[in-house]
Amino acid sequence: MMRRNDGTYRIRRTAVLCVVLSGFCVLAARAVYLQIFNADFLQSQGDARHSRVVKDNSHRGMILDRFGAPLAISTPVDSVWAQPEALAGERSGWWKLAQLLGMTSGDIGQLVKRNDGHEFMYLKRHISPNLAERVMALNVPGVSLLREYRRYYPLGPVAGHVIGFTNVDDRGQEGVELAYDKWLRAQPGTKRIVRDPQGSAMELVESLNLPVPGKDLVLSIDRRIQYLAYRELKAAVASNHARAGSAVVLDARTGEILALVNEPDFNPNNRGSMKSQVFRNRAVTDLFEPGSTMKPFTAAMALETGRFHSNTPIDTTPGTIRVGDRLIRDTHNNGMLTVAGVIEKSSNVGATKLALALDKQVMWETLRRAGFGELTGVALPGEMVGFLRPPSRWVPVDQATIGYGYGLAVTPLQLARAYAALATNGTLLPVTVLKRDAPVEGRILMDARVANEVRAMMELVVDSGTGTKARVPDYRVAGKTGTARKLTPTGYSEEKYVSWFAGFVPATDPRLVMVVMIDEPHNGVYFGGDVAAPVFGRVMTDALRLLDVAPDAPRSVKPSVATARRPGGGA
Repeated sequence: MMRRNDGTYRIRRTAVLCVVLSGFCVLAARAVYLQIFNADFLQSQGDARHSRVVKDNSHRGMILDRFGAPLAISTPVDSVWAQPEALAGERSGWWKLAQLLGMTSGDIGQLVKRNDGHEFMYLKRHISPNLAERVMALNVPGVSLLREYRRYYPLGPVAGHVIGFTNVDDRGQEGVELAYDKWLRAQPGTKRIVRDPQGSAMELVESLNLPVPGKDLVLSIDRRIQYLAYRELKAAVASNHARAGSAVVLDARTGEILALVNEPDFNPNNRGSMKSQVFRNRAVTDLFEPGSTMKPFTAAMALETGRFHSNTPIDTTPGTIRVGDRLIRDTHNNGMLTVAGVIEKSSNVGATKLALALDKQVMWETLRRAGFGELTGVALPGEMVGFLRPPSRWVPVDQATIGYGYGLAVTPLQLARAYAALATNGTLLPVTVLKRDAPVEGRILMDARVANEVRAMMELVVDSGTGTKARVPDYRVAGKTGTARKLTPTGYSEEKYVSWFAGFVPATDPRLVMVVMIDEPHNGVYFGGDVAAPVFGRVMTDALRLLDVAPDAPRSVKPSVATARRPGGGA
């Protein structure tokens, strides 16, 4: 009996041992299978549950003025994001989270529903460090912070139109930010983070692709002159109760834009209060008839023919002239003038006679070479080409009115570029908003002798003509006023005007070119010499001293050349 039991016991023990060993073998085989043959699958499943790949942002390139002062910089900020599935399971934390983020629980619920099946959703972009700390202190499952960058503009509204702004995703929307977005934009990388069991991000595991920061951009803008132009333009628009205004300052030697301002302005730092109508960069997008600021070009074209000189007499009596069915008037009868006097006194009749003495094809070609009717090449968003009809469509009255600034339309920047050619001995330089490190070649607009003669005529405008309020102490100024009636659906208005002043200084060796445009002044005066010329004078007075430009030699005292003797004697 005992032996029989011993045998049974041995059999049972052997069976149990075999079962245990078999189990160990199965487990070992399973472990080998999982660790070696199925490791990639398991790793991916683990990663899917406890780690994820997120964007690794970098900063956008800085925008700098010509001396390296920042005009646009990116500052690091935090954004709140969540893993929808993890957040959906913790409704108890929604109310406090929504309160901090300025939302409602319903808003969070809609976001979770909309992003069902996704691994990522934003709750709030670009929050303050204090708010970020308070959000994370709630310990809401699935909620984490993501480092992003927000654009900051140190000059605020002073340079708003030229610099522009970016959107919440750091993409350029207006101005230089849009024009050079590809250059400035950062290339984000990717990184892997691990999450705790509740779905919140815990720590960085590895960087998969390193982010590439955007490249810096150096502009031609001088922030000091930009501020001067902004301050004086804003004051002029306000004091004249005007609708709007623009001002452009160029470096006459290089074609660089030193300042470009518009009014009304906007502050790119306050995106929430922006109105789309103020984004428009009027200096490059808005078209206006230039009025009498075109007369120096009419005089230059007349001189180029060789049939006219500065002292050639032009009879403007009796202060009117009829061309076709149009009666063209001066403000009063100037009598006999020289060509220089036509510019000094801003005679429409005199400019008409000069224009009608020109070949219309040559006249059109010269105006096109001056940049009218074409883009300046500055590459700012929304730039308009202007308006200049082909000569085949001109009748004599068109030719006459173009001679004194009607029948064509220009932007303030186009006019500034053309005036720079008068300042640089007849060479039209390409304009740029980027700092230039080397000289550029321009195209010849007129003979240097002609440009110098016209420059002398324009000095008379400021010395004793219609532009005396543009004077700059200790410097000789060459410029021209302009006053243009605005075209309305019912014809030219008797109440709405555009006031212009365009000029350069020092007249003997021009350094700065400036165009000022005031749209619809309504304070009792509207002539360019009263409204726009003072802005030029005040800006140039300070700008020349900032740039340490030496005063030029005073003009020798001469009698005015405005009047000319009639053939055979008489005044």
